[in-house]
Amino acid sequence: MLTTKQEAANEVDMLRETNVGSAGSGMKTSNLETLAGYQQFVEALGDAVIICDSDGLIRVWNAAAEHLFGFTPAEALGSSLDLIIPERLRERHWAGYARTMATGQTRYGHDVLRVPAMHKDGRTLSIAFTIGLLLGPQRRVTGLVAVIRDETKRFAEERDLRKRLAELARKHGA
Repeated sequence: MLTTKQEAANEVDMLRETNVGSAGSGMKTSNLETLAGYQQFVEALGDAVIICDSDGLIRVWNAAAEHLFGFTPAEALGSSLDLIIPERLRERHWAGYARTMATGQTRYGHDVLRVPAMHKDGRTLSIAFTIGLLLGPQRRVTGLVAVIRDETKRFAEERDLRKRLAELARKHGA
């Protein structure tokens, strides 16, 4: 989940040096155990989880992201989000991303966003996702987390249903 082996080793060293208490448990838990728990949690999810830094580089890419988009962690980690953003939407995406990084605010809050995305094989996906801001020590935005679900099949079914309803309306003069 970390970008390089050296980053992972540095993180392990840092985490071994401190202990934190689990909220409300009264038990001491090492940061290393907490990190391992978070990694296990993220990997266990059926939804894709992508975490990007303030530059829009992918720093976390779980197994569900690999399944959804087709890129392995080795291909995705350290890459730009352009990996999955259709070219025609990139300018708009990056303008919003830069605004969010600069202001620490997103206009989407907890709304579910629905947009097209790209699979490694070039096909277009319909995805739904929520985003959350990741904050550093001074409450500055250091990145974003997105939890993403594939809605390609549902989108196609809804499109076909709308098409059939339009045909019926034309047929019956509505």
